[in-house]
Amino acid sequence: MPEDADDEARRHLAALAGGPADPDTPAQRLAQDAALVGRMLAAADTHRAPEDEAAVAAALALLAGLRLSLDRLEAGVVLEARRCGMDWRQIAARQGLNSSQAASQRYQRLVTRLEEIRQGVR
Repeated sequence: MPEDADDEARRHLAALAGGPADPDTPAQRLAQDAALVGRMLAAADTHRAPEDEAAVAAALALLAGLRLSLDRLEAGVVLEARRCGMDWRQIAARQGLNSSQAASQRYQRLVTRLEEIRQGVR
């Protein structure tokens, strides 16, 4: 999704939530996006009237960016875990996976997906 469309989605959801729409850092942007989508989900859990269609569309638009940010974060944390000497078995246990092979394969799929996105294949 283009950056300006993400920004528009953020502004729309932030206005509904009564919060700021211009975070300073990528980490703050990730936290704000997650909070905005989370507030929308919390409202749905309390059986409040559904948000307007534009809010739902904005939340959907932010999910792709959230997913990409979380993928980058996960890949970075796994890489750092390996640099710190953790083996795949330890990483698997922390990720709730059943085997070192599952953790290694998850990381490889993640890196492949991020590279495909970077190259514009996805």
